Amino acid sequence: MSNSKHHKKKEQDTTIEVDLLIVGAGTGMAAALAAHELGLSTWVIEKTSYVGGSTAISGGAFWIPDNAVLQEAGSSDSLQGAQTYLHAIVDDQKSTDRIDQFLKYGHRTVDMLRRMTPMQFFWSKGYPDYHPEMPGGSAEGRTCECKPFNVRMLGRDVARLRPAQLKPPVPMPVTGFDYKWFNLMVCKPFKAMPLFVKRMLQGIGGLLLGKHMVGGGQAIAGGLFAGLKRADIPVWTNCSLMELIVNKGRVEECIVKYQNEEVRITAKRGIVLSTGGFDHNMLMRHHYQSSGLGDHYSLGSDGNTGDGINLARSLCAGIDNMEEAWWFPAIAPPEDGGRPQVLLAERSLPGSFMVNHAGKRFINEATDYMTFGQKILALEKEGQHKLEMWLIFDQSYRNRYILSGTIFPMMALPKNWYESGVAYSADTAEALASQLGLPMEQFVSTFQRFNELSMTGKDTDFHRGESVYDNYYGDPTIMPNPNLRPLRGKLYAVKVVLADLGTCGGLVTDKFAQVLREDGMPIRGLYAVGNSAANVFGRVYPGAGATIGQGLVFSYVAAHHAAEKLE
Repeated sequence: MSNSKHHKKKEQDTTIEVDLLIVGAGTGMAAALAAHELGLSTWVIEKTSYVGGSTAISGGAFWIPDNAVLQEAGSSDSLQGAQTYLHAIVDDQKSTDRIDQFLKYGHRTVDMLRRMTPMQFFWSKGYPDYHPEMPGGSAEGRTCECKPFNVRMLGRDVARLRPAQLKPPVPMPVTGFDYKWFNLMVCKPFKAMPLFVKRMLQGIGGLLLGKHMVGGGQAIAGGLFAGLKRADIPVWTNCSLMELIVNKGRVEECIVKYQNEEVRITAKRGIVLSTGGFDHNMLMRHHYQSSGLGDHYSLGSDGNTGDGINLARSLCAGIDNMEEAWWFPAIAPPEDGGRPQVLLAERSLPGSFMVNHAGKRFINEATDYMTFGQKILALEKEGQHKLEMWLIFDQSYRNRYILSGTIFPMMALPKNWYESGVAYSADTAEALASQLGLPMEQFVSTFQRFNELSMTGKDTDFHRGESVYDNYYGDPTIMPNPNLRPLRGKLYAVKVVLADLGTCGGLVTDKFAQVLREDGMPIRGLYAVGNSAANVFGRVYPGAGATIGQGLVFSYVAAHHAAEKLE
């Protein structure tokens, strides 16, 4: 713990006075940085032993339209275009003010991060919005990422940065932009290999120079943490929020538990809840979402159990959108442990399709992952679908593409996948259906129908490959449709379950990130950002990094509102 002249401690370190308290060390770290720049004293507490939250284990992209990074890279994006897009795809009128606020302060948030942290950002040019055909949608995209970041800047505190869930086979930083091309290493070697070598040199060469270069969520979480350290902002880990205290109609105190001691923190300007969603609170998930969800299939931080939401609820805070999450189909975990492994590009690549328990296709497999989850949950409620399904692919697919980020082309599927019923293989569609326990006649009919459509290059059943977004993760060497190819020869199936990147329903907030009571009035002094708050975009995911983007922007907004510095 570090201290500055702004922080007052009393009564033998059992009471702390600070201007702004941030609860949760994810995107909320941006609130601490913004408040510090405005001259406020800030303090960050985190329930788990790691800094970074779900941000650290995410892809690390952020979707913030018309920011300086986009402008400097030559993007033609505009706030007007982004506003048109968001108002076209978000049908929740309650979100209008927050959407406009997000757009107004987005570029200022990015500017602040460039001033207050050592991070450098780049535009993931070509990564389209998730609904690019809608008015204002962008085929070039608005997604930005942090360049590979040296976490050795954190010094000894690097041990407190939340580890990544997946590690590359060799020490190398991997960005989301890299992932697309690494996955096409066999079919686009002249594009993929130079990038792969570059990242290897950064990773292995960096280690020789005393650096540890990381990409994705590790980069942006590490960069935010480095900003806190540079600003001498204290960060307490293993510190749980126990109680919010209202004085004269305002939240300005709380009780936390730190090192087995209860500590009272007075936050004169307010408390920012950045505690994540209720990802791992299965009682809440089964109540608000579906009893069919697997236990702890969420890829969100293990500390996300709805604490901040529930404490605010005790103050009559309103909640919204609780049925939603940042849904993501994933390979089922084997019986010997581990988490589900997300399927992103895998669903878009030719030579594959998906079926449900009835042996039928049920969706455009290449659609964005949140829409995918919403579709199968709707089918489940109608009794037409179970939350387990199968990804079917052939040997050519296995020879060309990476699977789940760790199984490289031509590698065998893990033995424990076969042993625990996660994977099967067979020489014919009939034999595969028998192994999977699927209705044979229906599965064979689905198989033949998919092959027939693939030969024409047009999926008239589910329109796979008709969106620019579908094509992004397709194989550009396959024509006329980079998302379609008939399956031939040896066949494989892997079990798929519905996972998520975290819930996105939570506390109702206004355009200042203030938590609102059920009667619509603000709870003065209490803010909520990130997945603690109901999704700014209603039931929609606008583009890659929209969850991190809104968390960062409303952290900035909350800090400026607390400092009475908003325009």
